[in-house]
Amino acid sequence: MTKKNVTKKKYTPSSKEKYMCAKHKKFFTEELINWKKEIIKVNNLGNILNSSDDNISSADIVDQASSYTDKSVEMKSLNRSRKLISKINSALQRIKDGTYGYCEETGEPIGLKRLIARPVATLSIEAQERHERDEKIFTDD
Repeated sequence: MTKKNVTKKKYTPSSKEKYMCAKHKKFFTEELINWKKEIIKVNNLGNILNSSDDNISSADIVDQASSYTDKSVEMKSLNRSRKLISKINSALQRIKDGTYGYCEETGEPIGLKRLIARPVATLSIEAQERHERDEKIFTDD
């Protein structure tokens, strides 16, 4: 007997289906969990690789400065990752409570294309653009 190569086609949410139906929620839950696992895996690997850095105590001031800069960049990256994990956890909670996929400001659907591109989105494109315009006006003053 020969095994058939069965390649399972990956499900992608469709606008032909009811918005935020069980299939959509399952898809986004899996995407968010996988994204979170990947972030944790990458950061743990980074911590392991950089934990043996001994240039901070080096007598060479250039090595110390380089090491300090590397650590600063690493800390910023870890901070961004921590914030992203927090956003992912919030998105997973919104899936559970039934508010995922709806704009926090307008209550309107965010849209599948936007959520596929940015699964942690909390604003519709229109609300996001308005928010960015308001932010720009505020910082220009």
